[in-house]
Amino acid sequence: MKGTTIVLLSVLFVCILTSVALVRAEEPICIALSAPITGDLAEYGANFKKAIELGITYINAAGGVNGRPVELIIGDSKGDPKDSAMLAQKFTSDARIVAEIGDFTSTCSLAAQPIYQKAGMVQLAPSSTHPDFAKGSPYSFSIAGIQTAEAPFMANYAVKTLGKKKIAFMYVNNDWGIAARDHFVKAVKELGSEIIAAEAYLAGTTDFTAILTKCRGLNPDLLYLCSMYNDGALISKQRQKLGWNDVTVMGAGSLYSPKFIELGGDAVEHVYTSCVFFPGDPRPEVQQFVKGFEEAYQQTPNVFAAVAYDCINLLAYAIKQAGTDRKAVRDALAQVKDFPGVTGKITFSANRDVVKEYRKLIVKNGKFQLYSE
Repeated sequence: MKGTTIVLLSVLFVCILTSVALVRAEEPICIALSAPITGDLAEYGANFKKAIELGITYINAAGGVNGRPVELIIGDSKGDPKDSAMLAQKFTSDARIVAEIGDFTSTCSLAAQPIYQKAGMVQLAPSSTHPDFAKGSPYSFSIAGIQTAEAPFMANYAVKTLGKKKIAFMYVNNDWGIAARDHFVKAVKELGSEIIAAEAYLAGTTDFTAILTKCRGLNPDLLYLCSMYNDGALISKQRQKLGWNDVTVMGAGSLYSPKFIELGGDAVEHVYTSCVFFPGDPRPEVQQFVKGFEEAYQQTPNVFAAVAYDCINLLAYAIKQAGTDRKAVRDALAQVKDFPGVTGKITFSANRDVVKEYRKLIVKNGKFQLYSE
């Protein structure tokens, strides 16, 4: 009887251990998102959220990561650096969270950076292009490309492709806008053209009449907007209202959003910009993403959805290789080579940023189209 009892207890103990193991295997792997869910930049945050949730749906449908489902924990930074830093404190103190995606602006990402670095948690930014961001911490990564690459591409587009010689530059006065100004202005001058105005405006500005009037008086042949889509649309409408319709308008890739056309209407017709993602790309990974996004949300994904989608898939790949230890995830992410993202192949440099291939766009007949020379 005693022997039988021992055997039964042993069997029971093994069953308990097996049950615990099964439960633990099903515990979610938590990834945090810091993004502007509300406020002036909410459209960008909404695209981040939708794309990441779509990516998680695919990942979990395929069995999750190492048998565990992925779960998203969302924080609303409101596009405010202070809120972004507070979210970083919240996320890093939560032991369930393995890594973070965000924030949207370079200013928000830079404000939160020291907190993620101190905690040893990956901060993977979909859209922070400031050249000091990724190299500022061993735990910071950016997949959007950096201004040292995008700004010269746009300068070449303006000067060599479109033949513009006198350029007026308008930019939002934050970390991203200043970096874009410096690199764009430098590249334009090296190409032999002239920056005849470089006018800053504060985030939240709604009346651009004075700046536009000043720029118009200098008679540029191109007006360049380093603005988010909402500012860019408003500037374009106010430019049109002033009757200033004989100038070519170009803007940073941040204009590439359906909302830019929706808000700007015919005032944004023939505006030039660029992208690292185009829904018409025939690659299978792109078409799966586009089809899934359109079915789920009844809208075509833009570049901001695409970079966020790449972020969640990159993290899933790194966690699959390394497990859920925060430092191990960082190390695995740093070693990524030629990852087949929807925004192109992703390989991190020594500074943990990515060299992107940009494509030329124009707004034509009320939609973004590839520009052909």
